[in-house]
Amino acid sequence: MSFAGIKTWVFDLDNTLYPARALYDEIGERMTSYIARKTGLDTAGALEIRERYFHQYGATVVGLVRHHGINARDFLLDVHQADHSVLEPDAELRAQIEALPGRRIIFTNGGGGHAQRVLDSLKLSDLFDQVFDIEDASLTPKPQRTCYELLLKHCCIDARGAILVEDTLRNLEPAHDLGFVTALVGDVHPAPLPSYVDHHAADVKTLLRRV
Repeated sequence: MSFAGIKTWVFDLDNTLYPARALYDEIGERMTSYIARKTGLDTAGALEIRERYFHQYGATVVGLVRHHGINARDFLLDVHQADHSVLEPDAELRAQIEALPGRRIIFTNGGGGHAQRVLDSLKLSDLFDQVFDIEDASLTPKPQRTCYELLLKHCCIDARGAILVEDTLRNLEPAHDLGFVTALVGDVHPAPLPSYVDHHAADVKTLLRRV
């Protein structure tokens, strides 16, 4: 499938525009500590529900709000206060994104200003027209179809002229069903890939070199 006709470029953030491992380790530790403080669980118990809620709901914060009355905004602000000195701007990636025709949007399950701070650290914030995160989606995370419908409405996107670039396979199926062109980045995926994946590349820069 060609990239011709794409008017809106929608990118996931973490592990799509940058390798998030170093940042994720700290964010994960902050999540576990926050859960332990607020629930009274020990570290092991906090880690268990952190992982369980992530797999059950698509985002840990959803389970914390639903079952423990945690303030979502407070949680998201706290856990995303990670050390961004591990992030380095990439001049090639910046040039590739800057050259894309049309609008550019970040679509992430993060919140608490995480996307904005990451984009600032990567020197990419001026290249994106909008950020749509889990707070904008009323705590409805990808891959729930409602999240994508809210994205389309909030950002005034026609899915038939849009592409979603993601590192998470399951997040592409709802987008494809709604009419997006889909692109998967990363090497660790099943083969053959499902029919709802239109493009695949080892990383986002390799993908964008084809545009």
